[in-house]
Amino acid sequence: MKITFRILILLLFLIENANSQNSDANFPPPENPPVIHVTKAENKIIVDGRINERDWDNAEIVSDFFRVEPRQGGTVKFKTEVKFLFDDKNLYVAAFCKDSAGIKGIRVQDLRRDFSWGNNDIFGIALDPQNLKQYAQAFQTTPYGNQRDFQNFNGNSFDNGWNTLWKVRTQRTNEGYSAEFAIPFKTLRYNVTKPGESIEWGVTLVRYARRDIEVSTFPAIPQSFTPYRMTYAAKLVGIELPPPSTNIRIEPYSLYQYDKIENGGSNSVDKLKVGGDVKWAINPSSVFDLTINTDFAQADVDRAINNLERFNIFFPEQRQFFLENSGIWAGGSQTTVRPFFSRRIGLQGSFNAEPAPIEVGARYTRRTEKEAIAGLLVRQGETDNSQASNFGVARYLRNYGKENNVGVMVTHRLDNSSDALNLESNNNTTISIDGRIRPTSEWDINYLLTTSIDEGTGETGFAGSVFAGKSTNKFYYGWSTNFTDDSYNPGMGFIRQSNVVSHNPGGYYIWRPKKANWIRRWDPGVFVNYNHDATNFSNFQQASLYIFPVYVWFKDNSFFELSLTPTWQNINFNFAPLGLQIEEDEYYYTRFRLRYYTDRSKKWSLSGSYNFGEFYNGTRQTYIASGRLAPIPHIALTFDYEHNDLKGIGQAHQNLSTNLFSIGSRFAFNPRLQLSTFYQYNSFDKQGRWNIRASWEYLPLSFVYLVFNDSNIEDAFSPSREQQLISKISLVKQF
Repeated sequence: MKITFRILILLLFLIENANSQNSDANFPPPENPPVIHVTKAENKIIVDGRINERDWDNAEIVSDFFRVEPRQGGTVKFKTEVKFLFDDKNLYVAAFCKDSAGIKGIRVQDLRRDFSWGNNDIFGIALDPQNLKQYAQAFQTTPYGNQRDFQNFNGNSFDNGWNTLWKVRTQRTNEGYSAEFAIPFKTLRYNVTKPGESIEWGVTLVRYARRDIEVSTFPAIPQSFTPYRMTYAAKLVGIELPPPSTNIRIEPYSLYQYDKIENGGSNSVDKLKVGGDVKWAINPSSVFDLTINTDFAQADVDRAINNLERFNIFFPEQRQFFLENSGIWAGGSQTTVRPFFSRRIGLQGSFNAEPAPIEVGARYTRRTEKEAIAGLLVRQGETDNSQASNFGVARYLRNYGKENNVGVMVTHRLDNSSDALNLESNNNTTISIDGRIRPTSEWDINYLLTTSIDEGTGETGFAGSVFAGKSTNKFYYGWSTNFTDDSYNPGMGFIRQSNVVSHNPGGYYIWRPKKANWIRRWDPGVFVNYNHDATNFSNFQQASLYIFPVYVWFKDNSFFELSLTPTWQNINFNFAPLGLQIEEDEYYYTRFRLRYYTDRSKKWSLSGSYNFGEFYNGTRQTYIASGRLAPIPHIALTFDYEHNDLKGIGQAHQNLSTNLFSIGSRFAFNPRLQLSTFYQYNSFDKQGRWNIRASWEYLPLSFVYLVFNDSNIEDAFSPSREQQLISKISLVKQF
């Protein structure tokens, strides 16, 4: 391990030295950012993507975009022209994205809302109406009018669950495509100004031309940062804001659900449920949310995973109410230590248990240039298997300097006593301190220290993390350390493992060869993972080296990886992954991986990986293959397959073969009317699952859902089947 750390330090020195001699280094934010003048529309703007109203002819044109990818700087191939207008209700944005290939050059994979960055042509705008420099509200679209909205914090952390009311329409032509946005002022959070005081909002624009992997921004933003680094933002000036008014959004829903369970017999139940959400923007910086009889019938189902590792599996939150503003909580971007993890709410016990009813919930958030305050209260009802519970979170975050902050968070969980279940009440509390320091634009330092107090066990525990990393156009390196002692028990949180200290230094060099144009980027590097007990530092647990000399993106964004992972294991506890009992002993083995995927933006794409080598006292081979066919953006078909072949594993030198496959489809008449299907089968537990969902957005953010779920376990001793049919209608109305 000493030799390994010396090699790592040498690698970091070499890539730091290489970057210092390169002319494409990062550049600081401008002292005088560019200014965009916004004019008021004298006539009605019809949002249809055509940009043909007379007012647009008089609007200032923004066209001086900066090329970020595939090479920083130089001539932008795909030109973009953007204009701004406003009236008493909306900010309007019009963009014409030029493309010499016209409609034939468009790359769009499907018409889903909140699409992912990477495989579509995209135009987007990010706004900082409060001039916080650390926060952005972003709105993006594709040439087919898909909508994507999210919040971004500090240029890195994303709140993809944020959905708000706005409108966009697009038109596709032989010269490119146009997009026309209407963003209501009621949707935005901005500072109230005094009469006659000028308005200045931060703004960045981004265009992604997927065919040539060209990313361009206005204003110029370095290649190593996201387009949402608002310290580089331009200024929108000239907007006349409407006077403050009542800003309340209500979202009632009605749901019918039919459940049928077959487990040695047949049992069915149906129910009618009503509830809803209320969002009240008390003022431009403060928002209050209320949810009653919360329902998440339309949320995506979790995908099955066959876990062969010693760590808990992290399943991300899928429910809309908890996704929104999730980035404000301490540790919200981590998957190792989270004092607050919303998946603990609304479940009967562990992360993957049956759902429990959420009777009522309330959330308050306040964000200003200097501070952020947030609070959450949720009441969970009693079930046949779990007592009623109350969840509370309080958060305070203070900004200082240009991009630094420090915060404190308290969580409290009260499980009520239950005579029917013979369960006593229990209190669990965590107190956390965290923060971010950005001494320069290239450095990030994050820290978290948290303690838990559990009434049931009478124990107090500690956990925390620290990270320091530097990201430039030519390299990345960083070091993170996470620790969780044996007594840390967050009743509303998540931990990957108890009694562990994990050190993870590593880095990679970014090479963009100028002569080999068929290679877009080559990132060779190494990461170290070293774990030991938190109670006894000398007690080693596990270590590995992830070495990836070949990590290459080609010109069309296809990808190839060749890597190896030497691994040291100290098994001194009862460990039986997938039922294979591993003998307590020390193990050393090396695993290899080959991975490749084609251009995922094309009408068809394939990917696969082969992971092979020793595994504890035996061998393991893992094959993963997936494919996607999207002949037109309205139709997308997918398949995924994973095969594990284990031989000579554990005390009994057992063999085990598992197969996990899934198929999916998405059919869209337009971005607002869609049908998706998903089926997955796991040979390990012989479980097959169907999820079929039809959705119609008949008004902005107002939906009709039809959902069918079917879970079938084919076990010879205890077969079971659960079927569920759900119909739901929701309506959003803003006052």
